[in-house]
Amino acid sequence: MSIYFDNSATTPMDPRVIEAMQPYFKEKFANPSSIHILGREIREDIERARETVAKSIKAESQEIIFTASGSESDNMAIKGVAYGLREKGKHIITSKIEHKAVLETCKYLEQEGFEVTYLPVEKNGIINIDELKKAIRDDTILISIMLANNEIGTIQPIEEITKIAREKEIIVHTDAVQAMGKMPIDVSKLGVHLLTFSGHKIYAPKGIGVLYAEERIKDFLIPIIHGGHHEFGLRAGTENVPYIIGIAKACEIIENELEKDIKHVKTLRDKFESRILNEIPDTILNGDREKRVCSISNISFKYIEGEALMVYANEVCCSTGSACTSDSVDASHVLYAINVDPVDAHGALRFSFGRFNTMEEVDKAVEIIKDSVNKLRQMSPLYNKR
Repeated sequence: MSIYFDNSATTPMDPRVIEAMQPYFKEKFANPSSIHILGREIREDIERARETVAKSIKAESQEIIFTASGSESDNMAIKGVAYGLREKGKHIITSKIEHKAVLETCKYLEQEGFEVTYLPVEKNGIINIDELKKAIRDDTILISIMLANNEIGTIQPIEEITKIAREKEIIVHTDAVQAMGKMPIDVSKLGVHLLTFSGHKIYAPKGIGVLYAEERIKDFLIPIIHGGHHEFGLRAGTENVPYIIGIAKACEIIENELEKDIKHVKTLRDKFESRILNEIPDTILNGDREKRVCSISNISFKYIEGEALMVYANEVCCSTGSACTSDSVDASHVLYAINVDPVDAHGALRFSFGRFNTMEEVDKAVEIIKDSVNKLRQMSPLYNKR
């Protein structure tokens, strides 16, 4: 039986989410744009869902835009601001450890004539505020820095960033895909203009995402999908009603059970890390030990390849990095950015814990990994030459 420690890639759906969605696959099927009574009922359900999602991040309902994924939300935020403010400036600031949905979008915009500064990070994976200040120019229109990293879990100082940015009238976007459900999120406290997250990281279905856009930002945000006036005219297409209901239910559960979830997940992660680091020699925790979300543990196993360990310990489902780049043979760009030795970077695995994991799974996984590491190191020329 498999042990699923890859919750940062995707989470299993919560049964309560599935239950909430069920009616919208059968009897509540009407198009929410239809003006007849069934359509109006569905529209009301969507707007209640929007209020629930907004409440979970301390936003207003009219600031919530439903999309198809976190990646679409990131694209919509970054491209929307870039094209909407291109007359004011064409300079964007981001970091070297962002998710590919941000990095690839920025690379695309460079081809469109925009200039992008990719900030380095410290050894712990956190940006240097002084470096950010130096990077700001008169034509800087957007800063996009993720709230929590998807590979090492480090939390960025977003409140400091937004304070600096707002003084200079620069828009701030934060990718909160890995932060939602793992830490409290209050958009007014963070000070961001734009925030994105997705359903399948919070026990809702794949194929649904959220873009929070501060009310005044919507005035100049340029849509990237045209064809209708859905989602305040910013995202054309008939709404995916069952999935909207699903992500709203997931957000409701987060609001009610966040503290309990954090305590449970952190306990599992800390026990797992403690045993791995203490019982398996030559293991290294990557990233900051304290300034990170409760769910992620990125560990390098010296002298072996991470992919080989995944094969040997195949009962333990984990990842060599971001799920969106899992078919790449290159080591993580995040680990390179925090100056992890290239050999150790190739021996790194990301373990991510969730609501439905147990301590029994932790103990069993540790034993499987210990046995697999021992077997692989016996075959490793690097280990034998150390």
